Amino acid sequence: MAASKESKARRVARMHEEYAILCEMYPDVYCALHFHNPFELLVATVLSAQTTDKRVNSVTPELFAIYPDPGSMARADPSRLEGIIHPVGFYHAKAAHLLGLSQMLTEDFDGRVPQTMDELTSLPGVGRKTANVVLGNAFGIPGFPVDTHVIRVTGRLRWRTDWRTTHPDPVRIEHEICDCFPPEDWTDLSHRLIFHGRQTCHARRPDCGSCPLAASCPSAGTLG
Repeated sequence: MAASKESKARRVARMHEEYAILCEMYPDVYCALHFHNPFELLVATVLSAQTTDKRVNSVTPELFAIYPDPGSMARADPSRLEGIIHPVGFYHAKAAHLLGLSQMLTEDFDGRVPQTMDELTSLPGVGRKTANVVLGNAFGIPGFPVDTHVIRVTGRLRWRTDWRTTHPDPVRIEHEICDCFPPEDWTDLSHRLIFHGRQTCHARRPDCGSCPLAASCPSAGTLG
């Protein structure tokens, strides 16, 4: 059945069928950023914007050895902080965000990372994606981070109605996908879509030939 004529009920049923396959493909999923506590995950996720998790993981050991908590990072010398995180790119803006969020955590949240979407997104440099990463992976609170892999894979699978758009809205994607799955699935669902985007459904030259989802994927074999 053509994706454009697929009913919502059938689309949701197909999504669950395909997610069951993703669960078999990636039974053990996890956050690729290294962290030991909510503050470290928050900082690492802010640093991960427009770079790789591997690159972030290369700088955070030194960063957290020197600034292990919001209080110490709030007092950091901006130049020293920028020097440590320089490899992740956009280090001027990211250093400003880290200083700002650390100061706010210290002054407004008693040095603790908050556990609600509204409070997290009130912090400098923290959007819904970062907040969802922290909620799901640090606190076990259902969250569905939408990154470029999630956008690409859900679009190619036609899991969302705006798959044709060239400028998809991550918030709309979050709400539409979450509406089709129970909250307890959201965090691992995001992880599995990310794993699949990294390992198989690449931005360029996706490996459709070895993908178990190819039989039902409308995009299979159409991408060079």
